[in-house]
Amino acid sequence: MTPHRRIAITGVGMVTPVGNDAATTWRHLTEGRNGVAPITGFDARGFPARIGAEVKDFTDAPAIDPKLIKYAARAHRFALTAAEEAFTDAGIRPEPDTAHDWGCSVGAGMMGVSFSELEAVHAFCASEGEFRSQGLLDPRFPADPIAFCRSQTNTGLALLTRHFQIRGYATAVHTACASGGQALGTALKVMRRGRARFMLAGGYDSMLNPIGLAGFCLLGALSTDNDAPERASRPFDATRNGFVLGEGAGFLVLEDWDHARRRGARIYAEFAGDGNSLSSYRITDSHPSGDGPIQAMRQALDSAGLTPEAVDYVNAHGTSTLMNDRSECAALRVVMGAHIDRVAVSSTKSCMGHLIAAAGAVEAAVCALAIHHGIAPVNANHAKPDPDCAIQLVLGQSKPLRIRAAISNSLGFGGSNSCLAFRHPAEVAAA
Repeated sequence: MTPHRRIAITGVGMVTPVGNDAATTWRHLTEGRNGVAPITGFDARGFPARIGAEVKDFTDAPAIDPKLIKYAARAHRFALTAAEEAFTDAGIRPEPDTAHDWGCSVGAGMMGVSFSELEAVHAFCASEGEFRSQGLLDPRFPADPIAFCRSQTNTGLALLTRHFQIRGYATAVHTACASGGQALGTALKVMRRGRARFMLAGGYDSMLNPIGLAGFCLLGALSTDNDAPERASRPFDATRNGFVLGEGAGFLVLEDWDHARRRGARIYAEFAGDGNSLSSYRITDSHPSGDGPIQAMRQALDSAGLTPEAVDYVNAHGTSTLMNDRSECAALRVVMGAHIDRVAVSSTKSCMGHLIAAAGAVEAAVCALAIHHGIAPVNANHAKPDPDCAIQLVLGQSKPLRIRAAISNSLGFGGSNSCLAFRHPAEVAAA
């Protein structure tokens, strides 16, 4: 078999509920600091769930072209800032003579029309329960010609490629909670096929608005522990009762391994493999057997040329929902076999909630940092064990650990499953 082209992670950028850059996010995750609180972005008093993991005190990176901001929704602004950090961290970015060597793959959120824009349509077009389209022609209607552009799934991709002058392969992926992971997996495959020498890859989302919150409340997927927001997200705990909706963005700069070595770049980890499956059991749940996640994890290990025994850390999907946590644990036990008791597992959603389309990208960045720093982040808020989640969780505090290889799971609504595999640079050199 022809050896895979090796891909290095040389840049990391994040905007999350626990930090507006990668260093702060990493520090707070390893400290177990919580980013969940009562929602402040709008009046959520009428909802069953009134808590969320909001990005706090956010400001756009100074390097971002202000002219682009008017085209950007909140999540796009997170993306631009996180991507700028990733490029700065990597010490490399597209130049006029390399622009066509760069690609971009993003996990994009479910954008749609903003709540304020829907309110305006309702005010001018609703009449006795019927829609009156002629209201849109009312001269008082606050029509915004840019609103339609901001609402498109590929708008963030367009803003990123334009701002950073990326001229090569470009794609936007939307597969619910697996979006960020599958976008990164796409970037890996594109680079291995030789379609790009470098990639900016990541994900972004912000569904903390009345429409997003209402949808997840109707599904019964959110925790309603409004009086104890700091421990509402408790993956794998026997008392868990739903996830906490979050927002944010995460981006990685990927480049050819040999190129990164030649230029003396800091390599956080090898991006070694990815796996995908579609289990299609229920919209909101994986099959109790973990069938879909099993396929994705086995594919990722095979893609990376890893055995289960090489894996030291798993960043679990771990949403804090009853069925999905159990399904993921069942899958991990099947894939890891007897090695499961020697694998450290944590869900960083315990601190920063569920970032939906951004989750897989942010958690991939967490894996790269975990390998680089030799620390497995804590699975916070765990107090009561669930016998159906009998795995080696990182409890109490983060755990110093030399991580030879790590995997990250993202298991999306509708059955889309993503698993990414990462390897310590020293393990690559020894191979």
